[in-house]
Amino acid sequence: MSTTPTAQLADAGVSIWLDDLSRQRIQSGNLQELITTRNVSGVTTNPTIFAGALANGEAYDAQVTQLAAAGATVDEAIFTITTDDVRSACDVFAPVFESTGGVDGRVSIEVSPELAHDTEGTVAQARDLADRVGRPNALIKIPATKAGLPAITEVIGSGISVNVTLIFSLERYSAVIDAYLAGLEKAREAGIDLSTIQSVASFFVSRVDTEVDKRLAALESPDAAALKSKAGVANARLAFELFEQRFAEERATALLDAGANVQRPLWASTGVKDPSLPDTLYVTELVAPGTVNTMPEKTLEATFDHAVISGDTVTGAYSEAHAVMDALASVGIDFDDVTEVLEEEGVQKFVASWQELQATVAAALKGATA
Repeated sequence: MSTTPTAQLADAGVSIWLDDLSRQRIQSGNLQELITTRNVSGVTTNPTIFAGALANGEAYDAQVTQLAAAGATVDEAIFTITTDDVRSACDVFAPVFESTGGVDGRVSIEVSPELAHDTEGTVAQARDLADRVGRPNALIKIPATKAGLPAITEVIGSGISVNVTLIFSLERYSAVIDAYLAGLEKAREAGIDLSTIQSVASFFVSRVDTEVDKRLAALESPDAAALKSKAGVANARLAFELFEQRFAEERATALLDAGANVQRPLWASTGVKDPSLPDTLYVTELVAPGTVNTMPEKTLEATFDHAVISGDTVTGAYSEAHAVMDALASVGIDFDDVTEVLEEEGVQKFVASWQELQATVAAALKGATA
């Protein structure tokens, strides 16, 4: 019997990834400690995370001074600093990467959100990031925008592992799976070993509830109130149902037989936004084998402290999830509009964070030369 909830979660087939990274966390040994004591087997990053790390950490001062002296531009400095951190984290996770056959021990780094609607720019930067990090356990994050889909195919097709981010709707998720399979087919044609390519599809959870609950509250009806905070989990469960269906189809099984890996569903945005909800809601209600849950540290600690892990809470709940989505439609929630708004907002939030990161680095470079 596993002794901690995080160990139980790992035993249930869920890979626990930390949604945070900083040089301080790496250098202090904290990241290694989380691997050892919290069953953490990977890391995801985004511009918000790096902006926070740079704003709060003295660990970057010496490098910023060197970059300033070398005349680095703001974007050059960002790429040098962030790829250095991701490379170091990849090295910390190398034993996990080896012991899981390359499935876990993964560290994600994102292409600039300003390229979210630029296919060619995304492909070029994804290849550049993969080269700069130079580690087999890096994952390049590409958003599941319409322009991102062909970029995913190209990048996977060149043998680079990808974390597809910002997925909200089942329709877009299905298109992401198509993009992944098309990429594997390109890789196979190019003679690339398919077993070396890994991918996750990051399905956002709590943001769905935030948007839907706002719309439900405006309806001011008992039927609407009864559906509060049910959409996010239901949508994610239906994503897993779709995952099972799509990877059992002939196109996918032919690739799997040739050595390819499934593209694992990853639950993102799993910290609760509504303080009235249980703080481990998006962990305990989304336990399914072969999934990833990437958690902010606060959620990770709450899970370790008091989460009740009761086995698979997804595969037996499809009919209930369909009923929730039907009920939302019956009270007037346009879920297609919800997911469209969330994707647009998601890109805007990441762009704002990227600009915040640029401002933070610009100020640091300026301070270093003052």
